[in-house]
Amino acid sequence: MAWALKLPLADEVIESGLVQDFDASLSGIGQELGAGAYSMSDVLALPIFKQEESSLPPDNENKILPFQYVLCAATSPAVKLHDETLTYLNQGQSYEIRMLDNRKLGELPEINGKLVKSIFRVVFHDRRLQYTEHQQLEGWRWNRPGDRILDIDIPMSVGIIDPRANPTQLNTVEFLWDPAKRTSVFIQVHCISTEFTMRKHGGEKGVPFRVQIDTFKENENGEYTEHLHSASCQIKVFKPKGADRKQKTDREKMEKRTPHEKEKYQPSYETTILTECSPWPEITYVNNSPSPGFNSSHSSFSLGEGNGSPNHQPEPPPPVTDNLLPTTTPQEAQQWLHRNRFSTFTRLFTNFSGADLLKLTRDDVIQICGPADGIRLFNALKGRMVRPRLTIYVCQESLQVREQQQQQQQQQQKHEDGDSNGTFFVYHAIYLEELTAVELTEKIAQLFSISPCQISQIYKQGPTGIHVLISDEMIQNFQEEACFILDTMKAETNDSYHIILK
Repeated sequence: MAWALKLPLADEVIESGLVQDFDASLSGIGQELGAGAYSMSDVLALPIFKQEESSLPPDNENKILPFQYVLCAATSPAVKLHDETLTYLNQGQSYEIRMLDNRKLGELPEINGKLVKSIFRVVFHDRRLQYTEHQQLEGWRWNRPGDRILDIDIPMSVGIIDPRANPTQLNTVEFLWDPAKRTSVFIQVHCISTEFTMRKHGGEKGVPFRVQIDTFKENENGEYTEHLHSASCQIKVFKPKGADRKQKTDREKMEKRTPHEKEKYQPSYETTILTECSPWPEITYVNNSPSPGFNSSHSSFSLGEGNGSPNHQPEPPPPVTDNLLPTTTPQEAQQWLHRNRFSTFTRLFTNFSGADLLKLTRDDVIQICGPADGIRLFNALKGRMVRPRLTIYVCQESLQVREQQQQQQQQQQKHEDGDSNGTFFVYHAIYLEELTAVELTEKIAQLFSISPCQISQIYKQGPTGIHVLISDEMIQNFQEEACFILDTMKAETNDSYHIILK
């Protein structure tokens, strides 16, 4: 019965050009793991059967993953049955990644005869390192001047067009390719996993990385900004020949295990199939697209006119919230788990809807996921936000406010409350985390959709009307929920402006 279920999948693997890999993977299942000891659910959970199963379940039955990416390197045999595969790579060695067009007839006809863009990244797998990725990469750059983390071996690659490597993004490469033609890209990873571990007494355990591929199609403006597909896999990188020795060591360890213990582990597959994942959160890498929050079309910082808000000021972007709702479907719940870095638990919560997850108590989640991830998941389910260190409110001063202040100066009338002679003034909240002048400059610039470089200095109006230069220490002594009216003064030397907080 089990073999009858495998035959349709084999046909589909043949169609994608992976016949040899599939046959090699199937040949060891009965011998290495003991097919008789498996329940059907265990067999179907093996990675070779996951090619039909997206790690992000489709929104509807008609959805199909448009592409498939295959890393031509063997997976480790020392991986638990329901865990993600792990692949060992040698530092600096070229590894092929096959870019396969997985569309059915009639799927995504708008990309027929057109190129798509794929962006490759090597990123951290551990959350601890994800939080400090910028500092980690800067430290690596300092220790390895002139080197890159990720490169394309262009002479060996086939079908790639206009390959690019941004000199400021050491872990990212990109290129164009035609899905209708054979495309294989050979990548080289130059960092090793132990370069990012704490140096203590030697024998450090290397950290895992992820190879992630994001693919985009053109929009109506010819920019590759419309997301099509993303997939990734887990890797570890060793010094030259180290990956081969590690693979051999894992295989020898597995051979020493009892048949009962072997049932808990996956066999080693000749290739690594990247599984679908959420797109990389940053979108600023896409060519010809402005950075979020700053619009280059605003050539002037117009803050001197109006009724309390800049002429070009859009509605400030809403805070990023991704709270799980009781109405969330099981498929949407799986996507939510991926977006919030709970990918390792998606199989445990396969059939859980939003209501099911929200009913879990704190103790339930900790028992299922362990203390660290359980607390994090419970907080995410409850939508608990970290409060900012400081909140202030700002409003633009208009000509009308200035006239009223001059006329009513003798009456000591204050306008910070935004209500004078029936005039309504809008204040905006600014949330500060770092409590620095640079952060305040960026937040004000983002609020008014301008570049921070257009703000020369920020002053606070002090006693007798003096202008005191804003410093980090001054911001740290601001009162919580303090209100300020923004005034502007043109800088003397260039087209930038001074901001005055009153």
